[in-house]
Amino acid sequence: MGQTTTPHLVGERVKVRNERIALQIQREASDVIHQHVKDPGIGFVTVTGAEISSDATHAKIFVSVMGSAEEKQASLIALERAKGFIRSEIGRRIRLRITPELHFKLDESMDYSVKIGRVLSEIMPVQDKGERGDG
Repeated sequence: MGQTTTPHLVGERVKVRNERIALQIQREASDVIHQHVKDPGIGFVTVTGAEISSDATHAKIFVSVMGSAEEKQASLIALERAKGFIRSEIGRRIRLRITPELHFKLDESMDYSVKIGRVLSEIMPVQDKGERGDG
């Protein structure tokens, strides 16, 4: 008799494969942006993550950008201009049957954590370096 596979296991394999592809896309996109894209509009950009659709035709690439809101927007516009080049480089390096369409998204988590840190430092009492809290 032939080997049967439950749909759950097939779905799990696809999920794991897509996670591996997303991680590779993240690495390659970061390398291409930092080493090969020469657009001066791209500021200090860090690729923080990637997600791939279940059919692997679309990939969201999350980026963190240091700077003002205007600098962040300018970097996203520059990434959109370079999207075709970045996609072709990723396709050449990873060699997928279909290279996913790229969608750049601003990752606000770093800004959020900095904001939380500021709020916590404002509400927490400041201790002198020589003072110890253990009494």
